[in-house]
Amino acid sequence: MINDQLKNFRLILASGSPRRQQFFKELGLDFEIILKPVIEEYSDQLSHFEISDYLAQLKSLPFKEELQPSDILITSDTIVWHNKKALGKPENAEDAFNMIKSLSNTTHDVITSVCFTTTEKQKTIHDVTKVTFKTLTDEEIYYYINTCKPFDKAGAYGIQEWIGQIGITKIEGSYFNVVGLPTHLVYQALQQFISS
Repeated sequence: MINDQLKNFRLILASGSPRRQQFFKELGLDFEIILKPVIEEYSDQLSHFEISDYLAQLKSLPFKEELQPSDILITSDTIVWHNKKALGKPENAEDAFNMIKSLSNTTHDVITSVCFTTTEKQKTIHDVTKVTFKTLTDEEIYYYINTCKPFDKAGAYGIQEWIGQIGITKIEGSYFNVVGLPTHLVYQALQQFISS
């Protein structure tokens, strides 16, 4: 299995997301969590997966000088793309309400990019999942925000939470990608990365 292939490497997950950390555990990977702050800004010339690719790569920069030859650094970013606009994490409850309200009765893209960095190379992958919401009432949106406080989630919602259970009518692509990590692509990319 992949852990045998990775035994000579140190896998570093640079993510504070409990969902991504749980995915790595469930994939059976041995890894360390190391966090470094980064200002997540990007050019408005970027769109769709270009944004999440750029941000995933940006998060690797603070580690560049200290990576060892046996280290594989993994950084990631998720955005919601809707009406030609990126929705990141909401700043407050009003922002969260407006985001979710805009997603009501529409289909949007959830894009997660994952960047793999070593001292010698870097590779970035991404996955896109289409998610459709029913028409959500204001009461449902307020209940969700007050109950689940989704301020650490792109687009102000978690598909695995209450609003996903009652509000999502269709999903095209990877469910895990919407939660925060395209696990099938990460596993595949790691296998390719260490064998190339």
